[in-house]
Amino acid sequence: MDRSAAQGFIVTSRLTKRQQRRISQGIQYAVFVAVLVLIGVFADWGRLQQQFAQTDLASRLFPDIITIALRNTVVYTLSGFIFGLVLGLIIALMRLSSVAPYRWFAGVYIEVFRGLPALLIFIFVGVAVPLAFPGVEIPGGTYGKVALGLGLVAAAYMAETIRAGIQAVPKGQMEAARSLGFSHARAMVSVIIPQAFRIVIPPLTNELVLLFKDSSLVLFLGVTLEERELTKFGRDLASETANSTPILVAGLCYLLVTVPLSFVVRRLEARADKAR
Repeated sequence: MDRSAAQGFIVTSRLTKRQQRRISQGIQYAVFVAVLVLIGVFADWGRLQQQFAQTDLASRLFPDIITIALRNTVVYTLSGFIFGLVLGLIIALMRLSSVAPYRWFAGVYIEVFRGLPALLIFIFVGVAVPLAFPGVEIPGGTYGKVALGLGLVAAAYMAETIRAGIQAVPKGQMEAARSLGFSHARAMVSVIIPQAFRIVIPPLTNELVLLFKDSSLVLFLGVTLEERELTKFGRDLASETANSTPILVAGLCYLLVTVPLSFVVRRLEARADKAR
């Protein structure tokens, strides 16, 4: 080891762990600031503003982007979430059932629908279901198809979340309910499942955020002008105007919902940790 390297090793070894951590954080902050400065210096902000931030074009999107696109996105998300929650609860109970075929079916369903991309599920709902059942219409038209597509995907994830929540409830709760004369089914409905849902509220809320973004796949079902959601609305107007400002405004509308929901998720997780 040469003399300079030895001196550097001695100086480093004299620093406390706290000092070393501060130096490391300082270097990371400096790199972060340097990257921001480089982006600010070399980015062509004029061209970006012209392509993504035309205020006159953005103003033309209102109020339709709120009253049609955002409204439909919220409706699609809530309908898919409700359908997925009900189906997910059923699948979770089947996964925990003592009847082997129920467990097998639930296991296969979860693995298949968690393994397939959501886009393929929407194509299946829009193409395969009408072919398999000719003459049978899904109730609700496009809204029903979206609820089915989003719900089938969400149910696979929610089922595992709910199952984990049920198993997290202390076994003594079931024993106490049975000692009071409750049947197994009544104890599940009245005692176990309500406690399980209190445990899994944060991950279920996070699933709602994911569904809100997955609702953009509705465009593959072929929707009318009045059934467009945010992504379809933004893409159509971007094509008409040859400008990407509508897409940026649509993205901001997504953030208008997802950021508060993400904040709610963090608060719920913090409250759950505090309760534990």
